[in-house]
Amino acid sequence: MAKQNKIINFMGLGKAAFTISALLILISLGSLATQGLKFGLDFTGGSLVEVGYQQDADLGKIRQLLGEAGYEDVIVQNFGAATDVLIRMGEAHDPKLGDAVLAALQAGETQKLELRRNEYVGAQVGEELREQGGLGMLMALFMIMLYIAFRFQFKFSVGSVLALAHDVIITLGFFSVMGIEFDLTVLAAVLAVIGYSLNDTIVVFDRIRENFRLLRKEDAVEVINISLTQTLSRTLMTSFTTLLVVLALAIFGGETIHGFALALLVGIGVGTYSSIYVAANVMLLMGVSRDDLIPPPKEDDVIDELP
Repeated sequence: MAKQNKIINFMGLGKAAFTISALLILISLGSLATQGLKFGLDFTGGSLVEVGYQQDADLGKIRQLLGEAGYEDVIVQNFGAATDVLIRMGEAHDPKLGDAVLAALQAGETQKLELRRNEYVGAQVGEELREQGGLGMLMALFMIMLYIAFRFQFKFSVGSVLALAHDVIITLGFFSVMGIEFDLTVLAAVLAVIGYSLNDTIVVFDRIRENFRLLRKEDAVEVINISLTQTLSRTLMTSFTTLLVVLALAIFGGETIHGFALALLVGIGVGTYSSIYVAANVMLLMGVSRDDLIPPPKEDDVIDELP
């Protein structure tokens, strides 16, 4: 296989990339430890009020009316049709809350409104969701580590899992630093980021493994630089087209999926960076070499070589 004429020296920036990653992780962990995440009602518990409109509801006006009525941290979204509105509030359980919300909204409307639901999501349910979501994320990382170790080699698996942990920590840190609400849709986005980043990392690993077996004179740094250069166009095009779709969701998707789209924007950007720098840097620090990828000789071959 012929080498490309121009090879980008990615690993020449390895120390700078390591410094940037370490700084971002420290900021993220510091924010998570001091102020934590701003959990949504899915995790903390709260009240759900569903109101039916005769005509399409103006969500901005509803938020304004509820704010004037003294309700804070209210999430308003369409529920199915444009005439159905779901209001999520951090209020304590009150059987009369639905009537009070309906009265506040009816005061600013000429059409007849209908109260369809007034429910409470307990904090215990939210705590179970938080624990199960965290366990699901840890289990996903563990299974990924086993898969990469089986398909490639142990040093590859360590590099991939640390790169994925890097992506998750920075994405969570972004939500913590910015004080953006973290709900189930954001958790789903974080898990999607793990899958996306893993796919990108496996493509890079597959080319590194192939080049380690084909390029006999190059050392590990040169092989990794060649492999990253060969996969760069694929990585950038995939990330660019995906980011265009996610950006459209973030701008035009409405409040319901804004957190989901924002988490994907951050996660895909960080994941693309980590596929190029973090995973490969970890493998170099662990001393990956061509010998790690040469299959062990079969017993029959050993017997044939004996005198």
